[in-house]
Parts: sequence; structure tokens; C-alpha cells
Amino acid sequence: MEENLIDGRPEADIWKDYKETKDQSLRDSIIRQYAPLVKYVAGKVSVGMPHNVDFDDLVGFGVFGLMDAIEKYDPDKHVKFKTYAVTRIRGAIFDELRSIDWVPRSVRQKTREIDDVVQRLEANLGRAASDKEVAKELKMDSKSYNQTLLKISGTSMLSLNDVWYNGDDNDNLSIQDSIESPNSLRPDSIAEREEIKRVIIQSISELPEKEKKVLVLYYYEDLTLKEIGKVLEVTESRVSQLHTKAIVRLRGKLTNIKKGIF
Repeated sequence: MEENLIDGRPEADIWKDYKETKDQSLRDSIIRQYAPLVKYVAGKVSVGMPHNVDFDDLVGFGVFGLMDAIEKYDPDKHVKFKTYAVTRIRGAIFDELRSIDWVPRSVRQKTREIDDVVQRLEANLGRAASDKEVAKELKMDSKSYNQTLLKISGTSMLSLNDVWYNGDDNDNLSIQDSIESPNSLRPDSIAEREEIKRVIIQSISELPEKEKKVLVLYYYEDLTLKEIGKVLEVTESRVSQLHTKAIVRLRGKLTNIKKGIF
């Protein structure tokens, strides 16, 4: 395997020197090397966002995430920096979006309404509720329901970054972490984190097959919505709907579990 280079030097050597010296020129070299990653992550986040969310703003938010990743990255844990940085960059973007409260009140209200219906239906049925059942409960036809799912798709991105374990800064856990690293349970993690992660992964595994595939292809295999559409032989808008439905189901499953744990 070819070793990654930064300014002509092996990346491992750069990290070793930076962690020992905190030399700003080394930090700048790492930032230049991974600046394209910020744009890549911002591009993925921007899909499905309303027009009032500016791409350049997302990139700016992501740069802070990259700098945070550089300071907190531990090469001794043998995780690639790119893998670690993607989570930090995306998290910084969503944190900033939350702080400016960009989601219209009407969309937030509709999201909450759908969440409540799905949570109640699936608790009563003991299985995944069908689109028809959810739409009926919402007093909508199927077309209106699917259009609503597209409208709330941006909020589903935010919810995926909700933290489900609040320990120290380096020990938070989100639903997204579990999708990105489904087999990365570490024996040195604390018991509570392991249990919550197990529950999240189990909840993902119980999703309808197409919804589960969308989550894994988008967050773990890093495909775009358009690419996922080609894999599943459906339209890009249908992929967006499937993604939103998957997140709504996960929120419903995990809300009660979270209450029980904390």
C-alpha cells in the first residue's frame, strides 16, 4: 500500500512531529492537504438542504471541524485521519446549522408530527409501519406524504448527528458514528457506550431493507444520492425519501430507548 505523503514527507512522520512540537507550519501543511475533504463533505451535506443554506458557508463551518480534528486526532489509535476528520467536519457543519436555527418552524412542526406518529404506530404494531399506514394516520394521501418527506429531508440530516452519549469531548456517540463504523466496537470503550452503540446498530439492522441500504451506502460506502439511486434503480428524490423515512424510524426507536437508559 502506497504511503500518503504531505509536502513530500510520509504523513505518519508529519503527525509524529506535529504532536511533539505543535509546529504551526506542520499544521498548515495538514490543513492544505485535507482542505479538499472539507469541500467534499460540505457538498454531501448540501444535498437536500434548502436554497437559503449557502455552500460557501458550509465550507467555512467545515474548516473549523478540520482544525478541531487536527488538534484532537490521536495517531496511536490507528484510525486514518481522513476517516476521523470526516466525522468532525460534518459535525461542525451541523453544529453551526443548529446554532443559526435555519429550519423553518412549519417544517420543524411537521417533522415532529411525523416522528410522533411513526413512534406510536411502530410501538403498537411491533414492526415497521408502512407508508400507507403512516399516511393514513396523518390524514394524508401517499403523494402528499412523500412530498412532505422531501420537505423535511434536511432535518433528518441534523438528527443523524444527535449525540446519544455525553461523556468527555472524545467519547460522544451519534447515530451516524454507528453507521460509519458498524464493526468498530473497541474493547477499551466504556460499558455504557458499548451498550448504546449495540442498540443503535440493532435498530439500524431492523429497518426495512431499502432504507437500511440507503443509510449504509450513503454514510458508510460514501455514495451520493444519485449513485445510490442507480444502485437501487430508483430516482434521486426517492432515495431522499427513503433516507428521511429511515431516520424518522430510528428517532422513534431510539427515543424510548434513550429515556430508558438515561
